[in-house]
Amino acid sequence: MHPTSRLYRSSVVLALCAALVGAPAAAAEPAAPAPPVITADQVMPHLDALQQIADRNGGNRAHGTPGYRDSVAYVKAALDRAGFRTALHRFTRDGVTGYNLIADWPGGDPEHVVFAGAHLDSVPMGPGINDNGSGSAALLATALQVSKAGLTPDRHLRFAWWGAEEGGLVGSRAYVKDLSAADRERIDVYLNVDMAGTTREKQLWLVVDDDPAATAAFKDWFAARDLPTFDIGIGGSDHVSFDEAGIPVGGFATGVDDCIHEACDRVENVNPRTETLSTNALINAVWQLAARH
Repeated sequence: MHPTSRLYRSSVVLALCAALVGAPAAAAEPAAPAPPVITADQVMPHLDALQQIADRNGGNRAHGTPGYRDSVAYVKAALDRAGFRTALHRFTRDGVTGYNLIADWPGGDPEHVVFAGAHLDSVPMGPGINDNGSGSAALLATALQVSKAGLTPDRHLRFAWWGAEEGGLVGSRAYVKDLSAADRERIDVYLNVDMAGTTREKQLWLVVDDDPAATAAFKDWFAARDLPTFDIGIGGSDHVSFDEAGIPVGGFATGVDDCIHEACDRVENVNPRTETLSTNALINAVWQLAARH
């Protein structure tokens, strides 16, 4: 090689090195915010409040009773203070007006909705604190964490507390029936939580196996903590109303206990550790799915 050629090549290499050293680093994709982790004292007070509501109103929080209306008022007030847009969706069951509580977190893509729900009503025989005050409390604690974190999700976040579920998924079916075809299309996934705090020596989380991303979010979270799960397919809670309309669903439950639909389904019938684990699993799933398109 001619000496001049060597000199030219060296100059080019040096210039490229200088350019690379001085070039700004490529902008990294912003990492999705890590989900918060809550403790029992952030979720169990909601169950205490629902128990007190039942105690003041004949021992239950069933559809059409003051106990149910006070339960809705308690959850709605907490969400309103936290900055959610809340609305009551009305329906009729047995000649009595029922109420679903719907709460939207401002922001996120309205064409892509992550929707989480739980039924709030009990049966007339008891206060329904595990079935399903536990799911309702987990859902409320999750929503309040969204507000506390000032979460700016990619997808729009919506939460709901259903009425008259114990009468046969009445509230959730009425809500889905009243949605337009376009509004149904906007829901990317519906997540349901039912009986989140069952007291059992060997706990098992029953995971709704339908939407792949939702199933993975729950199962991976439980597996990372050596918590056993069991796939239940679609199962039989409020998410069935959404599945019937062709909306992908997910969620979980912790199984039936000895006090289901009985007067003994009180706050003492909820395992605080199980309830806290369930709430954190829901928070993690909401955080994950809210950041996806």
